[in-house]
Amino acid sequence: MSAPDSVSNAPTPDDIQWIPSSILESVRTADLFSNEAPLTVDYGCGEGAFVLAMAERHPERNFLATERLVGRVEKVCKIAARLGLRNLRVLRLENLYAARFILPPDSVSTSYVSFPDPWPKRAHQNRRLVQPDFLDAVRATLVSGGELRLKTDDLPYFQWMEKIIADSKGWERVAWDDDASHPLTNFEARFIAQGLPIHKTILRKIA
Repeated sequence: MSAPDSVSNAPTPDDIQWIPSSILESVRTADLFSNEAPLTVDYGCGEGAFVLAMAERHPERNFLATERLVGRVEKVCKIAARLGLRNLRVLRLENLYAARFILPPDSVSTSYVSFPDPWPKRAHQNRRLVQPDFLDAVRATLVSGGELRLKTDDLPYFQWMEKIIADSKGWERVAWDDDASHPLTNFEARFIAQGLPIHKTILRKIA
């Protein structure tokens, strides 16, 4: 007896992981998804709790998650396949490179950077993700009015972000209204359980 279509057509982990045919040119979002829908990018998805929940709750949207660590990529892809998430792709690539060279201009509605590595030592701060060139690259990928949403538990890093933002053009800052139904990252859930403050801001692309 053949398996039901819903099972036989279920995505596999290989379907979820997206490997570009070339990393030297940008792609069309149609190359990633079979349908046209607003695209959300989660830069540095970690173990994927946030983007998996978002993709499951919002089938009307498409999601691209980036992550450098092989084990995390494999884990997210397996869970996404098990959940049957056709609106999620995972890209194993460095965040700045993905924003600058892979994602096409004016293609993303919302981007997230949640709890990036703070690199607290002064000598390592040049490794922080939020830098002028990263903000410029992300801005280029966003549609007009698109948003970059930043979160961190690390106050010194947030203060660093604010300095970078102040010197960046083409953004307006927007208040981040808390939504109880919004999924949390694993880090965020842990920090909230410990009573630690979360520092966050939204940048909206303007002409």
